[in-house]
Amino acid sequence: LISEAESPSGEQRFNQFMQKLGKKPNSKNLDLNNCALSAADVTELASLLPFLPELEEISLSWNGCVGGTLKALTVHLHHVNLLKVLRLNSCRLTAEDVTSLGESFEIVSQLEELDLSWNSNIGGKLSLLTKKLQKGCKLKLLKITDCNLTAKDGESLAEILNVIPNLEVLDISINKHIGCSMKVIAQDLKNVPGLKELNLHMCGLKQDSLQGLDTALQHLAELRKLDISCNKEVGGGFKDSTAHLACLKNLEVLDIHQCCVTEEDMTVLSQVIPLLSSLQELNLSSNKNVGVSSEPLLGRLRFLPKLKSVAISNCGLGEESFSSLAEAALHLPELEILDLSWNKCVGGNLKLLLGALKLATEIQVLRLSSCNLVAEDLALLTLLTQNGHLPRLRKLDLSYNNNISDEGWVVFCQGLAVFKELSELDVSLRPSSCRDCGIWFSELLAALTKLPALAELGMKRWVLSESQRKQLESFNQDNKRNIRFD
Repeated sequence: LISEAESPSGEQRFNQFMQKLGKKPNSKNLDLNNCALSAADVTELASLLPFLPELEEISLSWNGCVGGTLKALTVHLHHVNLLKVLRLNSCRLTAEDVTSLGESFEIVSQLEELDLSWNSNIGGKLSLLTKKLQKGCKLKLLKITDCNLTAKDGESLAEILNVIPNLEVLDISINKHIGCSMKVIAQDLKNVPGLKELNLHMCGLKQDSLQGLDTALQHLAELRKLDISCNKEVGGGFKDSTAHLACLKNLEVLDIHQCCVTEEDMTVLSQVIPLLSSLQELNLSSNKNVGVSSEPLLGRLRFLPKLKSVAISNCGLGEESFSSLAEAALHLPELEILDLSWNKCVGGNLKLLLGALKLATEIQVLRLSSCNLVAEDLALLTLLTQNGHLPRLRKLDLSYNNNISDEGWVVFCQGLAVFKELSELDVSLRPSSCRDCGIWFSELLAALTKLPALAELGMKRWVLSESQRKQLESFNQDNKRNIRFD
């Protein structure tokens, strides 16, 4: 028998447990994400909680075996009453887990962040979790992304908003059935006036949901991020539901991509969006009427000088709307990300953007996928960089531009070495096509030796000859580079 003096202390047991999982022990932050935990591991971990009185964060995400075993852990949470963060993403939580977690809310009174995303069994059972929340709860972040939430769950969520007044982040994205109760949720958003981030991506919102949400915005003066993307049925609703959007003077991120925005919506948005003086990120992608509307929204982006990211991919831009954007971009000195992908009018017209790209000293990401680019467009990009412009460009997406000639690729690859900061480059062809690599491949490899930051190179559907494959093997061996060729 091992004497009491010889038995390992609680601290030693914890250290051994962490080492077994290949993790460094940390008495304040328990990070066991994606560790292939077994049910036995969860039970062992629970027995160690009495020896971790300073613990503030527990992360058990991406461990499927946590599901069905959470009660073993929650009954010991009273030992870690300083706990502020609990992350249980994709843990296959069961109804019993949700119930036991709800019961523990009375114990973990300091909890500020709770992330239960990607647990589909929570759907229809959210009330088991929320009914124990105490008034004055300190929760600041609540994420329940893709949990199969129902309209009834939406009502449960609305009920708890008046007991979590400190809430700053609410993410209920990818819950397609919760849109039915969005009006109820919106009515209670007034109880969380400090809300800074509201994520409603793909929530099945409809026009009436949008109206309720707009009414709620008058109470959310601190809002920094609003994401209502991929809610196709809100299209046509913006024209009646933006009265309070313009009042969000602190809004930094607005994402309305793939919302089936109509021309009437564009009339209103063209007046409202330019008033969002703090806006830094705007995503209008996959709304075809952005490009065809006679309303000058793109031209009015000049009134948003703080913009750092503009995404207008697949917006049906014509030469006129592209010209308006190009002129507005002259007034966006902080622009870091520009996505113009899937706008065919860009091809052969990139010169319209020349002035803006000369001034865009902060540009780090430029996406021009499927833009019908031609050789002259690539030559323009190379010339810009040779003249000292685009000095910080890190990601360049030129994929799905099948019309560029081999000669065009040769000229581009010969000048590629001037993109000193480039870390990602994509020149892939469209899925339905393939093409033999021309003589430009040798120029590409030569340029890569002068691009120390490049880590990813997309070349899908380009066919390498046997000699080119050998060149590639030699390049990897000789240069000892870890470039991921895709």
